[in-house]
Amino acid sequence: MSSHDKHEDDIEKIDVHDGVGEITELTVVAEGEERTTWFVWVLVSCSTISGLLFGYDTGVISGALVTIGSDLGPALLSDGQKEFITSSTTLGALLGGLAAGVISDWIGRRPVLGIADIIFVAGAIAQAVCHDVWSMIGGRFLIGVGVGLASCVAPLYIQELSPTRLRGRMVVLNVVMITLGQVIAYAIGAGFFHVKSGWRWMVGLGAVPAGIQFVLLFFLPESPRILLQRGDIDGARAIMSKIYAHATVEQLDLKVRVLNQAVSEAVHITQTTTLFHRIKSMLLDSVNRRALIIACGIQAYQQLCGFNTLMYYSATLFAQIGFDQPTAVGLIVSGTNFIFTLIALKWIDSIGRRRIMLVSAPGMIVGLTLASIAFHFMTLKTGNILVAGSDYSRGWSAIVLLSMIVFVASYATGLGNVPWQQGELFSLEVRGLGTSLATATNWSANLLINSTYLSLMAKITPAGAFGFYAGLCVLGYIFIVFCFPELAGLSLEEVTAVFRGGEKGRDGKTGSFWMTIKEGERLRKMKKEIRNREIAKGTIG
Repeated sequence: MSSHDKHEDDIEKIDVHDGVGEITELTVVAEGEERTTWFVWVLVSCSTISGLLFGYDTGVISGALVTIGSDLGPALLSDGQKEFITSSTTLGALLGGLAAGVISDWIGRRPVLGIADIIFVAGAIAQAVCHDVWSMIGGRFLIGVGVGLASCVAPLYIQELSPTRLRGRMVVLNVVMITLGQVIAYAIGAGFFHVKSGWRWMVGLGAVPAGIQFVLLFFLPESPRILLQRGDIDGARAIMSKIYAHATVEQLDLKVRVLNQAVSEAVHITQTTTLFHRIKSMLLDSVNRRALIIACGIQAYQQLCGFNTLMYYSATLFAQIGFDQPTAVGLIVSGTNFIFTLIALKWIDSIGRRRIMLVSAPGMIVGLTLASIAFHFMTLKTGNILVAGSDYSRGWSAIVLLSMIVFVASYATGLGNVPWQQGELFSLEVRGLGTSLATATNWSANLLINSTYLSLMAKITPAGAFGFYAGLCVLGYIFIVFCFPELAGLSLEEVTAVFRGGEKGRDGKTGSFWMTIKEGERLRKMKKEIRNREIAKGTIG
C-alpha cells in the first residue's frame, strides 16, 4: 500500500468525537474556506495600519533629506550625516524586530502592536521638533524600533487570524499598505517640497495613523493560537466561528480541535524548555534550522537586492541625474511598487509563493543590469561618477527611470511580499523566536545596504553599484530555485509537517532543502485530491 493510500485510509478511520487517532488539518474541509468574512476584513484592515506606518516612516525620509537644507545645523547635510539619519531607523528596526516575536509570544500579538503605536507617535513628534542632527538621528532610531516591532508582529497576527486558503493574500494586504504608505509619503513630500521647513510636517504626520490604530486595537481580538495557549478554548472558538462563518458546527469543532492539538504540543514544549533551549533547537534541530535558513535567506535577499536604497535615496538620486522634481519622480517609483503589489495580492495564493518568485526575480536582474549599463554611458563625461549639477543626457536619465520601474515592478510582484509570509515556516513553539530572527536578518541586511549605498556609489561608481546588486539578485534567485518550498494552501500546522516530512529521504539519507520542496509539492497535491473528493461527495460546495 502506498503512503498516499495509507494516509487516506487513516483519514477514514478517524473518529472526531472520541479522540482516537491523530488529527491533521488534511481532515478538515470547511464550507466557504475560500470566502473572506467581514470580520476578517475588519481585523486585517485595522492590523494593516501597521504596514501603512512601516511604509510611510521608511519612505518619508527620501523627501525629507532633500528639503532639510541647513535646518539641522549651519551647513547642508553631508553624505555621512544622511547615511547616519537613514541607518538609525534601520538599526532601531533591527533591535525592535529581534525582540518583537519573543515578546509577542509572552504578552500576545495585539499588545505588541499597541506598544509599536506609542513608539511611532513619540518618534514622529521627536523628529518634528528636533533642531540638530543628533536629535534627528534619535527620533529616527525611535521610529525604527516601532517599525521593527510592527514589521515582525503585524504579518504574524494577520496569518494567525486568516483562513488557511487566504492567508497569503491577507499578509500581502499588509504589504500593499506598506507600499501605499510609501506612496503617501512621496506625495506629501512632493506637496511640501517648496514649503519652508515642510519636512517637519512630513515626519510629524506619521503620528496620526499610529494614534488611530492604537484606539482600534482595544476593539480587536487576540490571536486564537495565543488564546489556546492561555487555555481559553471558548474564546478561541468564538473567534474562529467568525473567521470560518460558513462552516458547519461539526467542521468548526474539528478546526478548533486540530488547532488545540497543535497548540497543546507547542505549550508542552514551551513549558518544559527554556528560551535558551528553544534557541538551541532553532540552530541544532535540522527541521527548525532548515526553516530558519529559508526565512532568513529570503529576508536577506529582499534587502541585499538594493530595493530600499530607492526608497531612502531615490529623490537624492533623481536630483543628481537632472530631474527638476526628484520627489515627484520618486512618486512614480513608489506608485509602481504599490500597483504591482496589488497584482501579488490577487495571485499569491493561486499561483503560489515559490512560483511567483521564480517568475518575477529575473525581471529584477534585468532592471538592475539595465540601470548599470545606463549609468555607465550616462556618466562617461564625469569619470563614471555622479556629479551634482552636471548636464546629463535626458535619454540616459529616462532609461535609468525605466530600469527602476522594471526592477520595482518585478520586486513588488514577488520578493517585496513573499518574505513576510515568514511566520508560516515555523512551528508554534518557535514561531515568535523564528520570526524575530528572520525580521532581524531583514533589518541587518537593510542596515548594511543603506549605510553603504552612498559610499558604494562613490567608490565603485553607480554602474558598479547597480551591477553589484544585480549579481546579488542572481545569487538570491539560485537560493529560491534550490531551497524555497511551495506552501500556499497549507495550514500553519501542515507547513511544519512539510519540513518534518522532508527530514528523511526515502533512501534514508539526511533530509535536504530539495526534499522539503518535494514534500511540499506532495502534501499540496494530496490536500487538493482530498478536497476534490469531498466536493464530489457533496460534503462541501
